[in-house]
Amino acid sequence: MNAPRARVARRPVHGVLLLDKPLGLSSNDALQKAKWLLRAEKAGHTGTLDPLATGVLPLCFGAATKFSQLQLDADKCYEAVVRLGLKTSTGDAEGEVINERPVHVTPQEVAAAVRRLTGVVTQTPPMYSALKKDGKALYEYARAGIEVERAAREVTIREFVVDLSLLESAEPAIKIRVTCSKGTYIRTLGEDLGELLGCGGHLTALRRTATGSFDLSRSVSLPTLEAMTETQRMACLLPVDALLVEHQVVHLDVPNSQRFLSGLRRRGAWADAPQVAVYAEAPLALLGSARVLGGELIPDRLLNPLEIKQLHVQWQATGAEPFLNLAGQTAAASPPALSSTL
Repeated sequence: MNAPRARVARRPVHGVLLLDKPLGLSSNDALQKAKWLLRAEKAGHTGTLDPLATGVLPLCFGAATKFSQLQLDADKCYEAVVRLGLKTSTGDAEGEVINERPVHVTPQEVAAAVRRLTGVVTQTPPMYSALKKDGKALYEYARAGIEVERAAREVTIREFVVDLSLLESAEPAIKIRVTCSKGTYIRTLGEDLGELLGCGGHLTALRRTATGSFDLSRSVSLPTLEAMTETQRMACLLPVDALLVEHQVVHLDVPNSQRFLSGLRRRGAWADAPQVAVYAEAPLALLGSARVLGGELIPDRLLNPLEIKQLHVQWQATGAEPFLNLAGQTAAASPPALSSTL
C-alpha cells in the first residue's frame, strides 16, 4: 500500500515548464506531479499527449494559464514508428491485433503514399482518444465496447519525412517525422499510411519533439525535476510571455497601463496586428495580450494587479530573465520599484 503523499504549502507560481513527458503517464498525471514539485497553486497543460507518447508537454502555471490556448492552436512536430502488416484495435501497440497481412512494399509505393498524406487531409478521430462526445471521452466508450459516430475533419500535414531503414527487417516498419496542424492524430496517420500500402499498420512509438516555438532542447524530465532543489526547479520556468514570443510588442506609459488593465481600449499610432503583447514601461511589467485594429489597442487576456505583483516578487527572488519578448533589454536590468498603482 502506498503511503499518502505529504501535504505541501501551495504558493503562487507563474511561468511555463517544458516537461519531457515520460512513457505511460497521462498528461494530467504529469501535470499534477510537476505542480506538486513546484508547490504551485494553479496549473494547466496545453493539450493532452497520449500515455504511450513521450516528449514536449508545456505546462502553464499561474498567469501563464491565461495564454495556454495559443499552444493548443500551435503546430506540432512528432517522430513515430509505424509497424507494418499488423492492424490493432487502438492504432498503437497497446491494442489487440485485429488484422495481419503480408508486407510487400517498395520505396516508390511509400513515396506515393506520403504524397497523398501530405497537405490538407481528412481524418476521422480514433475511438481511443480524449475527444469528448456528450461530455465523455471517446476512449471511455471504446473501453465499454461502444462505437460512436465521429465527424471527419480536415487537418494539415505540413511536412512528412520517412526513414526506410527498418522496411526490410524481420518486423518491417517505417520511421516517420511529421509537422502538422492542431488536432492531427498521428495514430490515424500511421494507420492511413499502412492502408495505402495495402498491409495495414500501427504505431509502436510516438514522441513529440516540438509544439509551436517550444522543443526538446529546453525540456526537463520528471526524474530530473525531482532531483533538483526548489530553487533549481523554479529556474526551469520560462517567463509567462514565452507563450507570446510571436506577438507584436506594445509599451504603455503608466496612465495608459492602468486604463488598459481595467479593460479600456487605447488609441495610438500602431499598425493593425491580430496578436499583441502589451507591457507597462514603468515599472516594467507584462499586462496581457491584445489586438490592434484601426489604431485601437483592444484588450484580450489581461493579468490582474495581484498577478503582476507576484510576478515581480518571483523575478526578484529568482533573478531570472522576466520577459522573453524583451530579451536583451531586461536581462541585465535589476527589478524596478513596483508601483502600487498597477
